[in-house]
Amino acid sequence: MAQYTSINDEKELALQKEYMKKAASYVADLETQIGHQPLCCVTTFGCQMNARDSEKLLGILTQIGYAPTDCEEEADFVIYNTCTVRDNANQRVYGRLGFLNSLKRKKPHLRIALCGCMMQENSVVDKIKKSYRFVDLIFGTHNIFKFAQLLVTMFENREMVIDIWQETDQIVEDLPVNRKYPYKSGINIMFGCNNFCSYCIVPYVRGRERSREPKDILMEIERLVRDGVVEVMLLGQNVNSYGKNLEHPVTFAQLLREVEQIEGLKRIRFMTSHPKDLSDELIEVMKQSDKICRHLHLPVQAGSNRILKAMNRRYTKEQYLALVHKIKSAMPDIAITTDIIVGFPGETLEDVEETIDVVRKVQYDNAFTFIYSKRTGTPAASMDNQVPEEMVKEGFDKVLKVVQDTARERAALLQGQIMEALVEEVNEQDESLMTGRLSNNMLVHFPAPRTSIGQMVQVSLDTCHGFYYTGHVVG
Repeated sequence: MAQYTSINDEKELALQKEYMKKAASYVADLETQIGHQPLCCVTTFGCQMNARDSEKLLGILTQIGYAPTDCEEEADFVIYNTCTVRDNANQRVYGRLGFLNSLKRKKPHLRIALCGCMMQENSVVDKIKKSYRFVDLIFGTHNIFKFAQLLVTMFENREMVIDIWQETDQIVEDLPVNRKYPYKSGINIMFGCNNFCSYCIVPYVRGRERSREPKDILMEIERLVRDGVVEVMLLGQNVNSYGKNLEHPVTFAQLLREVEQIEGLKRIRFMTSHPKDLSDELIEVMKQSDKICRHLHLPVQAGSNRILKAMNRRYTKEQYLALVHKIKSAMPDIAITTDIIVGFPGETLEDVEETIDVVRKVQYDNAFTFIYSKRTGTPAASMDNQVPEEMVKEGFDKVLKVVQDTARERAALLQGQIMEALVEEVNEQDESLMTGRLSNNMLVHFPAPRTSIGQMVQVSLDTCHGFYYTGHVVG
C-alpha cells in the first residue's frame, strides 16, 4: 500500500501565493477595462466534498480581487464544480453550458471554467473540446491547489486551458477558503476512495484514498473555532478508512477523540461511514461523546445479499442489521439515515422486498432513495440484466413509500420534547421564523431574532410535520 503524508508543502504553497499575486494584477486590469470590480459565480453540483472544494476556489478568487455573486448573468467569471455520480448531473451541466455560450457572446470578457469529478472523464473533456469551445479552463479533482496558477495560464492564453491529473499524492494546506456559513464548516479529513463499489465512478475520478495528517486537521478546526465556527462536518468518501495510509497510522475514532478536545467547538458531524469497517471503537467514542451529533449516515444501498455482492459492498444484509443493532444498543437515541439504490442490474421485485425488510427493521430516520444510474466506466454498466424502466419504477415507488412512512413515524416520536438546535438561517418560507438543526439532523422552525443565527438554543418541538418540526425557544 502506498504511503501518503500530508505534510504542508511549503514550496508549493509559496509558489501558489506568487501566482495569486500575478493573477490579482490581471484581475485589476480587468477591473479597469470593465469599470467595476469583477464578479465571480461558483456553482456547485454534487456532494459536500464538492461544496468544500468550491469554498476553496472562491477563497482564491476573492483573494485575487473578484467579488462573489450568485447570479451568473452578472458574473465576469463563472465556474461549474461538477459531479458525475449520475448521468443526469452531466446533462445538467451540458444544458447550462448552452446558456453560458449565449451570455459570452453578449459579454466577450466573460471567463468560463469547469472543474470537479465530471472533468476526470476523458469522454467529457473530448466532448467539451469539440462542442463547447468557448470554455476557457478545464481542470479536475486532484489539482485544485493549483487553481491560481491555472488562472494565470488562462489569462495569458486565448485558447482553452486543460489540466487534468489522473492521480496525486499531494495535499497542500493553508490556501485561502471562503466559507458559506460563518458558524459551521466542512473539513476534508481525507480524499479519494478505495472501495470500488461496482456502480460507482468516484474511485476513478477522485483517486485512491489519502488522509490528511491529524495535526493539520486539528490546526484547521482550531482556526475555524477562533473564527466563530461551532460545528464541523468531517468529510471523506469513507471516514472509517481514515488514517490507514498515513506514515503513522491513526484510526478515525482516535481522530474524533482529538477533535472533541478542541475548546469552543460545540458539535461534530461526519460522513460518510461504510458499514464494512465501522468499528466498535468508533461506536464507543460516539457513545461517550457530548459533542458528536446523534446522527449516523450508514448507506445500505440494497437489502438483497445477491445484489450486495454484485455491488461489491462487502457485507451481507445480516451483518448490516447486526451492526445497526449494536449501534442502537449503545445509543438508543441515535438517528440513522441511509442511501438506497433501486434498479441495480439483475434486481428483481423479490430483491426489492429484501430492501424494504431492512428499512422496516432498521427504522431509518430518513433515506436518500435513488434509481440506479448507469455510469460508463464502472463494472455495473456492462452487466447483463439491466432492469426494465417500468420494473424499476414499481420497485422505487414501493421503497419510497415505506421509507417515508417510517421516517414520519420516527419523527413523530420526538414531538413535545425539548432539544438543542443550532440556529442556521432565516426560514425560506416565513421570514418571521428561524430554522435550526437538531443533533439528529432534523430541522425545526421557530420564532427568534436574526441575531440568534449561529447560536445553540433549547427548542420545544411543538408540532411534527412529517420531516420537520415547528416550535418555540425555551428559556
